[in-house]
Amino acid sequence: MTSTANESPFSPAIATQADQNGAGSGAALAAANINPQSGLATDYLNHFNEAIMLLEMIPDMPDCVEDFLNWRPLTYREHFMASNFKAREQAIQAYENANPDIRAKFDKLTATMTSILTAVASAMKEVRQDVTRAALATQAVGWIKPMVMRAGGIINGQGGETDVDYIMSH
Repeated sequence: MTSTANESPFSPAIATQADQNGAGSGAALAAANINPQSGLATDYLNHFNEAIMLLEMIPDMPDCVEDFLNWRPLTYREHFMASNFKAREQAIQAYENANPDIRAKFDKLTATMTSILTAVASAMKEVRQDVTRAALATQAVGWIKPMVMRAGGIINGQGGETDVDYIMSH
């Protein structure tokens, strides 16, 4: 079967053919917790949820700021290479073969989240008052949580364009 330029590697026609081929099949991807339509796995969002959890702790436990400052951004590939995710190679391959438009939206959103988190970390290193760090943490959580939800929507094939400007202004 020959795919057309507009056909995603995870379109129903290709997923059906892949089902016959095994590991790259829609069923195999779904069994590995990789969305067969988007080619993305929600496991990557755990990386951002970890940062959110650390930020949420800072207002009540200011000493947790060091834990947040030790958090390091990881790309999709880096996350899976460092993880114990049972299908990590399959997750990376599916990501690399994902529809370029879906992947571009996802990458733009995760790059924005990473940018916010690294900027907040830089700001927290500069300030010395716990109340200021708590305010930074609270504001960052307010920005990042909706973005993680939106990224989950992209992974699961829901919704349209991400309105990053709206999220950043609220």
